[in-house]
Amino acid sequence: MTARVRAPELRGHGWLNTGGKDLTLADLRGKVVLLDFWTYGCINCLHVLDELRPLEQKYGDALVIIGVHSPKFVHEQNHEALAAAVERYGVHHPVIDDADMHLWQQYAAKAWPTLAVIDPTGYLVASMAGEGHAEGLSRLVDELIAKHSADGTLHRGDGPYVPPARADTLLRFPGKAIELPGGNLLVSDSARHSVVELTPDGETLVRRYGSGERGAPFSEPQGLLLLPPAVREKLGFDVVVADTVNHQLRGLRLDSGEITLVAGSGKPWRAAVEGTQPALEADLSSPWDVAWYDDKVIVAMAGIHELWWFDPTAGTVGVYAGTTVESLRDGPIPDVWMAQPSGLSVGGDRLWIADSETSALRYIEAGVLHTTVGQGLFDFGHVDGPAKEALFQHPLGVAALPDGSVLVADTYNGAVRRYDPVSETVSTVDSGLAEPSDVLVTAAGEVFVVESGGHRLVHLAPGIVKTVTGERHKTERPPSEIAAGPLTLDIIFSPAPGQKLDTQFGPSTRLEVSAAPPELLLEGAGVTTDLSRPLVINPAVAKGVLQVIAQAATCDVDEEFPACHLTRQDWGVPVVVTPDGPSRLPLILRGMDEG
Repeated sequence: MTARVRAPELRGHGWLNTGGKDLTLADLRGKVVLLDFWTYGCINCLHVLDELRPLEQKYGDALVIIGVHSPKFVHEQNHEALAAAVERYGVHHPVIDDADMHLWQQYAAKAWPTLAVIDPTGYLVASMAGEGHAEGLSRLVDELIAKHSADGTLHRGDGPYVPPARADTLLRFPGKAIELPGGNLLVSDSARHSVVELTPDGETLVRRYGSGERGAPFSEPQGLLLLPPAVREKLGFDVVVADTVNHQLRGLRLDSGEITLVAGSGKPWRAAVEGTQPALEADLSSPWDVAWYDDKVIVAMAGIHELWWFDPTAGTVGVYAGTTVESLRDGPIPDVWMAQPSGLSVGGDRLWIADSETSALRYIEAGVLHTTVGQGLFDFGHVDGPAKEALFQHPLGVAALPDGSVLVADTYNGAVRRYDPVSETVSTVDSGLAEPSDVLVTAAGEVFVVESGGHRLVHLAPGIVKTVTGERHKTERPPSEIAAGPLTLDIIFSPAPGQKLDTQFGPSTRLEVSAAPPELLLEGAGVTTDLSRPLVINPAVAKGVLQVIAQAATCDVDEEFPACHLTRQDWGVPVVVTPDGPSRLPLILRGMDEG
């Protein structure tokens, strides 16, 4: 039996959704507590928020979910920005601000998201990384409720969540915007789960599409695409909407308001499928933006770090670029790496991409992916000048201009930046914005910025272009020390309660390892079916990132028709090579060890 471990105390830089009260573990005694370590720019963390909603509803009087916000980006350390994100994403449980990563280290988290379960007597009983754990968590909570009900240590009743006051604005955290043929603007009103049509000045509501309630039919929609006229006439709808949290694409007919499902099963993506798929049967993953390029709809599939194509006439979809590895690697598509692509724009023969988690501006031309600005997953800042040295911070939107230059909604810097392909330089054209998420250039040449955190559209300030020499940042996430030379990578996995490894169709596990820079790994890169892998670390490389993708197939036990499950996690582990570092690197894919 594993030794029982007391859960570390909850200390941070303030609480949200508690009515101003600071909570302690003593306040939560008698409840099953689920800690969700997240950072709000991480798409996988947003997936987990959605997976936890049914658990909150099912176990509301016995389970308390606590969001532990451990930030990656400097902007995410801002408490007011965190408060806005909690509202933006509909977080209906208490959140503690772990701005200095204290709790992250106390609970030995190594990946976003990480979940930890505390029993009603204050002991840590489980931890797991990644998404897709809702069913396993439900079974574990059932077991804990049964055990502690029998022991008399479970206390049912209202939890500590106190909802904040609701704000009243025309838009609430708008995401993307396009211009319609008549000059009106169409905006995804993301936190109100709808699409709205506004007058050309962006200030007056013309019509709202959707009920405004989550899931009816939209859930946090983002990207919008007005289809070419001939395609619109043939299909009978005008606009493709990236229905992000529903993991679907919808068609919108502007004259009647009719909304139809055009792609996506509604189930989040869990495993790759080769080749072309029927659009309505395909599992998508947080489609964040859409663009018409290469005679089809290109979808920024932020949830799995890929671009997909969608043929609305044939009703089919497939992978356009990316391998699901979250990192930065250029070259011929599809064998490239991206990290949460969130903005698309077409300029001439180029498809421009805002690749948010690498803080990069990238483009595809003639089947090849290039990076103009961006240095990797953990390098960001607000630095203008030569493009090779310039830095963004989590950009979400991009707009190609007629002169060949590109405007970037540099979201976490609160700025609009301009990339000039002639001089290969970056400048700042506006700043002081509240999380701008998109840039729209109208047919008349007007430029609107979707100021998501300001809940409005604003005209781009036409002031003087300036050069900013700001700070260069690296993620605050503590790197893992590792030894040079032989290193054992161990993926720790235990099936969820009521499940077992599924070997009926071959090996139940898969492990893929790579590194950035590639020279970090002398041996051990590639794919195997063993969750333990001997690596050889290059002593000549001082630091880097180990890219690790692990998955395990399980199925229910003692069932006549058992359901099958796939647990998958993608880690980008920053490492520092030291002479006396440990020779073993453990990562938890899922841990359900009860003391």
